[in-house]
Amino acid sequence: MSDLELVLTMLAEASTTDISKVSNPQGFSENQDVARRGGKVAGIARRALEAETGKPVITSQNVNGFRQLITDIVEDAAALPQRPMGEEDNKGK
Repeated sequence: MSDLELVLTMLAEASTTDISKVSNPQGFSENQDVARRGGKVAGIARRALEAETGKPVITSQNVNGFRQLITDIVEDAAALPQRPMGEEDNKGK
């Protein structure tokens, strides 16, 4: 997944969230409509960018590299020493 694909996915998700807050959908079909509308926003942005650059945004890269990156981050975070809740970082004080 390229950076632009990730950004457009995030745009679709953020757009869907904002549309949902405004329209307050009830039930599956209304939520599905909101999700389609949020995806349409990202689709318009993708097509506009492709028209400006003359090259496709969607790549043949798969998400496996991204998944591995996330897995590595989660595993590294799990290996960090745990601090008790409420304990603040007192460095520099």
